[in-house]
Amino acid sequence: MTHEVEKMVFAGSTPWHGLGTQIDEATGFWDAFNQAGLNWEVETEPLYRENGDKVKAQASVRQSDGRVLGVVGPRWTPLQNKHAFEVFEPMVDSGDLILHTAGSLRGGERVWVLCQLGLENTEIVRGDEIAKFALLSNGHDGKLAVHFGFTPIRVVCANTEALARDCKASKLIRVRHHRFVKNNVEKLRDIMNLANQEFETTAEEYRFLASRSINTEDLNKYVRIVLGVHDKAEEDLSTRSKNIVSNIEELFEVGKGNDLPGVEGTWWAAYNAVTEYLNYSKGRNNENRMDSLWFGQNGNMSQRALESAVLLAA
Repeated sequence: MTHEVEKMVFAGSTPWHGLGTQIDEATGFWDAFNQAGLNWEVETEPLYRENGDKVKAQASVRQSDGRVLGVVGPRWTPLQNKHAFEVFEPMVDSGDLILHTAGSLRGGERVWVLCQLGLENTEIVRGDEIAKFALLSNGHDGKLAVHFGFTPIRVVCANTEALARDCKASKLIRVRHHRFVKNNVEKLRDIMNLANQEFETTAEEYRFLASRSINTEDLNKYVRIVLGVHDKAEEDLSTRSKNIVSNIEELFEVGKGNDLPGVEGTWWAAYNAVTEYLNYSKGRNNENRMDSLWFGQNGNMSQRALESAVLLAA
């Protein structure tokens, strides 16, 4: 079985996926970088056809072990891990950010740094809080640009509620790999306040969902829309799809935090049921699930779940 997570560190309680090596307040910024296994660089090498002709492409290669991470374009320039990491260093040193997790996926093809914005959480309803995180992700495989955005994490169950790369805030910065990539990433510091405002807009959407009740019929309709099977008759649904619908409907009743006053029976509970399914059930294993949430199908489904909930609850 392919291991998506190569190596990672985390601060505080164990993440929902249960992976990584724990660090604490005594761990220095660059010590965390080293413990996350990110102390390596990427270089590009030319590619040639079998007959010796040069190809208009390059190989992205990890210097530490010579592993080919991907095939990239002729203008592609790597953003080194240390340069991605140091974007957050002054804000971590000042206490504005707290390093939460960092590491690499798929043998170094993708890396990330996740930092919490202070210790003050945003309350959706009494007893149900959202913590605010900034996620910088980068691909050394030629398939993923440098992305930055906010991702809200529900404290009651520590699961990722929205994909930072696809949330409104993240659309403020998406950097292509070319020779100006490092300078562009440094501009992330200049957009933190604006992105923070976008996060608060998302929190208002959560509060709106918590103010709207949902009945059994609408819950079933919502889940089927999120799964992309809303146009199929019940008898035409596969056994697997029926089981997933049933699973999410059960999580609506008994999912983490869904019994809280102000959450129970609302569209907020319905949305949380979907995200809990994506975080804890969908995928081959925890490692695959995390990669899919941040970079793949699960993340797209999580974003569709929020957009659909807000639309249907209106």
